[in-house]
Amino acid sequence: MNTNVDRREIANFDRLASRWWDPRGEMGALHHINPPRLRYIEACAGGLKGKRAVDVGCGGGLLTEGLAQRGAEVLGIDMAEEALEVARLHGLESGVKAEYRRVPAEELARELPESFDLVCCMEMLEHVPSPESVIAACARLCKPGGTLVFSTINRNPKSFALAIVGAEYLLNLVPRGTHDYAKFIRPSELDAWARAAGLETREIKGMRYNPLLKTATMGNDIDVNYFMYCVKPA
Repeated sequence: MNTNVDRREIANFDRLASRWWDPRGEMGALHHINPPRLRYIEACAGGLKGKRAVDVGCGGGLLTEGLAQRGAEVLGIDMAEEALEVARLHGLESGVKAEYRRVPAEELARELPESFDLVCCMEMLEHVPSPESVIAACARLCKPGGTLVFSTINRNPKSFALAIVGAEYLLNLVPRGTHDYAKFIRPSELDAWARAAGLETREIKGMRYNPLLKTATMGNDIDVNYFMYCVKPA
């Protein structure tokens, strides 16, 4: 039995499942950041066509479908069943082919070790009790020489002000209670967990979101949202 699951977090994402694909709803910011993060992942992977990818913590499948549209063979995994059902239904409507499974990363890693050219884990690590366990599982899922891209939120006063006070209480960009500041992850912590899992960190990039223009850009400011690009040595 997998214990690396916060049932309250799962219930929250299941509650939002029906609005996952509404760009004007509570998940609107996710739609705005999806294009730049897809471009970044594609660049890190050296292209997606023909690659086998797994989207860990896929939710309603927004990133999963984006990867598939760019030519990857994608498996999306999550523990929120209602969100997964929305992902499956949207795939039927859009015609974008992807597979979805309700399975923890740790269990999938035991089942399919070293099976994926690309492992993505976006905005998920700050929602589980033991993010280091997820990172270790992602490392096991990745083929030698493969690419891994993680994204999460830094832990500092600025991220508290912007990601919680601003995003949840002032601007209502995401539902209140979405984030727990204590679960935010400093880049040094993420890098240490990645190295402990046998990965090499190649780059850390930040993402800046403009709520007025509803746009997101990649850059060097990692104070709030950031991405970590790693490789598994061949």
